[in-house]
Amino acid sequence: MLVTFSCSAYASITMFGDIAVRLLKMMGRSGTVPGAILAEDVPAALNHLMVELQRQQKLSEPVEKKDEEEGEPAVSLSHRALPLVELLEAAAREKCNVMWDKNS
Repeated sequence: MLVTFSCSAYASITMFGDIAVRLLKMMGRSGTVPGAILAEDVPAALNHLMVELQRQQKLSEPVEKKDEEEGEPAVSLSHRALPLVELLEAAAREKCNVMWDKNS
């Protein structure tokens, strides 16, 4: 499953479903897809996400793991979250709702 996040202040972004749901839960949301955050709740969701990402970084091992299949370095959750963080920052600045839905 793929999940696309959208708002009127930023380009839509698409993520793998498992990562998207994990990030939604880190924002204090249920993880249900589809869903939305009202404009007035976006700053709090962004704050929750940033706090949880910082906590995750402190808990994770500094050793770089490799993707077993490809032999390439694994991508950290904080790097995967960057496009969503930027979308939430833009939505907070422009005071617009954020929505997400499944892609086939």
